[in-house]
Amino acid sequence: MAIARPIRMLGAACILLTLFLIFQVRQDSSGVSSKLTHGMKRDPLLDPTGEPAGELWRAEDHDYSPNSDKSARTNAALISLVRNQELYELISTMRDLERTWNHKFNYPYIFFNDEPFTEEFKQKTQAVTKAKIQYESVPKEHWAVPEWISMELFRESAQILEEESIQYASKLSYHQMCRWNSGMFYKHPALKDYRYYWRIEPKVQFFCNVDYDVFRYMEDNNKTYGFTINLYDAPQTIKKLWPETRKFLAANPSYLNENNMWEWLTDDKARPEHTKDANGYSTCHFWSNFEIGDLDFFRGEQYESYFQHLDRAGGFFYERWGDAPVHSIGVGLFANAANVHWFRDIGYNHIPYYNCPNSPKCSGCKAGQFFAGADFLAKEDCRPTYFKYVGTH
Repeated sequence: MAIARPIRMLGAACILLTLFLIFQVRQDSSGVSSKLTHGMKRDPLLDPTGEPAGELWRAEDHDYSPNSDKSARTNAALISLVRNQELYELISTMRDLERTWNHKFNYPYIFFNDEPFTEEFKQKTQAVTKAKIQYESVPKEHWAVPEWISMELFRESAQILEEESIQYASKLSYHQMCRWNSGMFYKHPALKDYRYYWRIEPKVQFFCNVDYDVFRYMEDNNKTYGFTINLYDAPQTIKKLWPETRKFLAANPSYLNENNMWEWLTDDKARPEHTKDANGYSTCHFWSNFEIGDLDFFRGEQYESYFQHLDRAGGFFYERWGDAPVHSIGVGLFANAANVHWFRDIGYNHIPYYNCPNSPKCSGCKAGQFFAGADFLAKEDCRPTYFKYVGTH
């Protein structure tokens, strides 16, 4: 029996609509359609925020008990470079993270210090969690000022930065910390068997209950890097960083990922004075006091070669190159942009900036709040540029 022509047309239309919807879903999951090409007219965090799409690992469905031999935990750890005198500020961070997430998953902590940890530090941090904690010393060769650095030139450079009111310009340990976080942390023997890390810092806050294993999410979705806050940097501190980056790319053009974030890194429309003063770099960066990353990326040939080039250039000491712009440029150039994830559902604060979603799982911050303090802090938000060129995925 022949099917009437109107019915055939309706059926064809249904098939086409289904194919269109499938295409749209695939677009959304790839992050392509999440680009805010006409600017961020409304903060996405004001809209209801849920969990990432896809199958998620949950504590009630798997064994995440602290000492289980058959734990569902993947090879990941919570890490922090911290000093003994920051004990109570770190305990505050741990309590927040345990309350909102880790009491369910019991991922281990690894704390690093350039000095031995005190017994008080060990006892009081272990009392906060049922998870295992390792206390590690930074190898002297990872912390020491490299032999090719002139301390006389360091002092002269620091004085120039101080005259421009750059914070920590003359504090040698701050420069050492930035260098270690940029290209030494992933070489520490304590991390050699780990694939993923979540960096935490003293005196930060977490506001939202997170009910899935974020490390499993990274692994299952082939994510390279996760962030919450996206800022501009002070161009006076990184004047030679982008020129040195261009030199490196000229010598290693094959390292550039086809799906990179070049436009975000070089935008000269949002804050043209920053891009000019930083010699072509927009200064946009992921604020690395929160980052969830794939250690294999940082251990890889592209990033490690890039770090070695920067290290020899001396900018960690002669300027004040931070790990945030170095990580961000490395990820922006050598990683696939589709594999970088904005953890919009993780409420977070490092004074004075926030990532605060609109979710019933969050309390203690205002949805869409970006900063607390003077109004001029609003202009430090680089998310509009990131969302424009990369997307909100």
